[in-house]
Amino acid sequence: MYLDALSFLDDERDGWRPFEALDQLDDDQLASLVGAAHGWSGRDLMGHLVAWQEQALAVARELAVGESSPIKERADRDWEARGDAINDDLLRAWASLPIAEVRRRFRTVPGELRGYLTVVPESRWIKNADHERFFLDETIDHYEEHRSDLDAILAAAGPG
Repeated sequence: MYLDALSFLDDERDGWRPFEALDQLDDDQLASLVGAAHGWSGRDLMGHLVAWQEQALAVARELAVGESSPIKERADRDWEARGDAINDDLLRAWASLPIAEVRRRFRTVPGELRGYLTVVPESRWIKNADHERFFLDETIDHYEEHRSDLDAILAAAGPG
């Protein structure tokens, strides 16, 4: 996997960059459901990705000050028990937020996560296979999983 945090952070930043195009869409474009994107809207995709980044941020905060993360341990148990039902809950929660809040979190959370990861000792995430896998799952691999959704949403929004 990764040998150092900087390589991970560079790849994470590169993986996230295409998704920033969502923030350039107007509110109506963000609200349009796109069949090719699993019936999601741009707003849905924004919320989905940032919700999982927020989870990673909470874990990074704990790992910045300690060897383990109770939040991660609870999240792992919850995923085992509920799986994709969690995503359905997140979709509903993010749908209830004002679009201005969705945009604010979309603009700030990714950078905040990167910032926290710079202060987490590498031994607690890059050199810990379970933690490294967690951060990959919530960022780089997650972005790749949803790249076709992004492309479909941007194509449906039209040129510009």
